[in-house]
Amino acid sequence: VQLVESGGGLVQPGGSLRLSCAASGFALAIGWFRQAPEKQREGVSCISSNDAITYYAHSVKGRFTISRDNAKNTVYLQMNRLEPEDTAVYYCATSPICGSRWSDDDEYDYWGQGTQVTVSS
Repeated sequence: VQLVESGGGLVQPGGSLRLSCAASGFALAIGWFRQAPEKQREGVSCISSNDAITYYAHSVKGRFTISRDNAKNTVYLQMNRLEPEDTAVYYCATSPICGSRWSDDDEYDYWGQGTQVTVSS
């Protein structure tokens, strides 16, 4: 499975962006991760194959929404009320399931190349 992220860019604090993760084939669970300069990669959100299960990091809960369109093999991350602390490269990745270890990047098999999100005035 190949994954391609898009939708990143520069946005002012309080603004919104929608990231997309397009898969070359049907993907099971999809997770979004991010990595800021000099910081460890962290899990942002995860969605199961049938979108019945979702998880969010505490720092983004209530601001970010994950969704998927299986007809298009695409997962989205709607990011609202963005903060400078959200600045990072965002990656999507596939996993067999979206479970209790969803934020552990060892649970994921294939990764996209990442898309830069910069929140700055």
